[in-house]
Amino acid sequence: MYYIYILRCEDGKLYTGITTDVKRRFEEHTQQKGKGAKYTRSHKAESVEAVWTAADRSLASKLEYRIKALPRTKKLALIADNSNFSRLFGEEAENIYKRILYNA
Repeated sequence: MYYIYILRCEDGKLYTGITTDVKRRFEEHTQQKGKGAKYTRSHKAESVEAVWTAADRSLASKLEYRIKALPRTKKLALIADNSNFSRLFGEEAENIYKRILYNA
C-alpha cells in the first residue's frame, strides 16, 4: 500500500509526496537529518493536511503528479473538502484512491 500526502510547511506552502509509511516519512521531513525532501529542508514541514491510499507505486506516482500540477487554490480546496476530488480527477479516480484520516 502506498500513500499520497500533502504537507503544510511553516511558511504556509504545500508539499506533496508519496510513501509507504506516512508517520515515518513525516518524521523524516521534520527531523532535518538529511532524509527529508530537499524542499522540506528549506521549508520546514508543520503538518500532514491530507492522505490518500493507492494500491501500488505507479498509481501513487500518478496522483502525486496530478496534485503537484494543481494551482494552490485547488490544492487548498481539495484539502478542505474531498468531494472536490472527483471534480478535479474524475469519478474513476475516486474508485482508485481513497482519502484516509491521518492523526500524527
